Amino acid sequence: MGAGGQQPRAATTGRALVLTLASALVPGLAHLRTGRRWAGATLLSLFAVLTLGTAVTALLLHGDPADSLRLASQGRWLLAASLAVFAAAVLWMTVIVHSWVIIRPPAAGRPARFTGATLVVLLCLAVALPAGAAMRTAYTAHDTVDSVFGPERPDEPPHDESDPWDGRERINVLLLGGDSGGNRYGLRTDSMMVASVDVEYGDVVLIGLPRNLENVPFPDGTRLARAYPEPQGFDGLLNDVYQTVAEAPERLAIDTGAEDPAADTLKRVIADAVGLDIGYYALVDMQGFDDLVDAIGGIDVHIDEPIPYGQQGEVLKAGDRHLDGNEALWYGRSRTNSDDYTRMGRQGCLIKYVAEQADPMTVLTSFQELAGATKRTLRTDIPQSKAGAFIDLAELTSGEGGFKTLQLSPPQVDTAYPDWEEIRGLVDDAVAEQERSQPSDDSGTPSGSPASPGSPGDADQGSTGGGSSVPDTPGRQVGEDATSLDKLCP
Repeated sequence: MGAGGQQPRAATTGRALVLTLASALVPGLAHLRTGRRWAGATLLSLFAVLTLGTAVTALLLHGDPADSLRLASQGRWLLAASLAVFAAAVLWMTVIVHSWVIIRPPAAGRPARFTGATLVVLLCLAVALPAGAAMRTAYTAHDTVDSVFGPERPDEPPHDESDPWDGRERINVLLLGGDSGGNRYGLRTDSMMVASVDVEYGDVVLIGLPRNLENVPFPDGTRLARAYPEPQGFDGLLNDVYQTVAEAPERLAIDTGAEDPAADTLKRVIADAVGLDIGYYALVDMQGFDDLVDAIGGIDVHIDEPIPYGQQGEVLKAGDRHLDGNEALWYGRSRTNSDDYTRMGRQGCLIKYVAEQADPMTVLTSFQELAGATKRTLRTDIPQSKAGAFIDLAELTSGEGGFKTLQLSPPQVDTAYPDWEEIRGLVDDAVAEQERSQPSDDSGTPSGSPASPGSPGDADQGSTGGGSSVPDTPGRQVGEDATSLDKLCP
């Protein structure tokens, strides 16, 4: 027996190396071997608890990958996870070093000491590298969440996990696609859609607003309304509103204290114009949209007619295609040999395809790429506290929800002289029709007629305006009823 009742150190370098390696795999073995029973038992117990906790957490998250995304959207969990990984890695490496110190032969020569030091360094690296990768992922997620999501809003009640939507049955989000390329001045919001989502069923009505809508009304009493009084009003197109406000936010913005006063103002203008309470906006810079699609592995689409694009004569061929990010960008962007309204239809399809095909597991495995692309291309005023609720809503939408689109385009809307009262009626009817097609609370059967125009799964879309019974282009809506995107986007 050695001093303090401890057993003698291992007699050979080889045995010490084996015990050090074993202690790296199961911390505490070297301490038990040298008679440090209390330290060894404590390390073994701690290791067992951490292993069990990690296994249970991995099992739970693997069973529902969306849970991982929910955690990744919460800054406090990311910070706690980073601190836990850092502490565990430091403790583990300390145990490895101490195990070699207490188990090595007392008279080991230089080769033995060098071999032992090399093993200890390699074992510490084996712990430090994955720990560093995990901390980098957590930091990336935290940085992305902080950069993309907006601050908490003083005009809203504190977030309640049990009622994240504050009793609202629908959430309306303005989806903006901005094109700020080097060959054009400023940013024009050429893609504008309002996604009206039923928070119980996940059903979505996409309301497409053409970029060339004129005579857009501004909310009464706002700086914009005073700067562009009736009857002259605003002499630009709807897609000019963002840049107009961005050039003079102090003079024109409705809320000059917003993170992006121009986007916030456009959200309020469109909300007033279509008669919906739009709570949030999300602005995607189309210059980086291709990175987002690449990060989720591309998307599968069906193309009815070839779509020319670019300046080199490229073509997206007809048929069932798997598009990479650049091709998906042009699928939703090209107007060659078509028009704004056809492009609007494809943009609605693009949102549907991404929502349905963005697999949470793929998102997790490509997290670094997706986070980087998201940070470069997306900004929103959705508060960070609502991020988890929106992930739940997106999962419901992609799993059970149905998609419809209402295009506020000719023939039902005259873009040069739009009747905004009629437009509000069209929007109200589209939302009400979708709600009538949902199961009732009492019988559990659809309360709307199975043959109701515009209900999900309709084979054809009737026209109330005297036009043909089917759209004459893939994005052209004929008639005033919302069209099922299952029909428009096979």
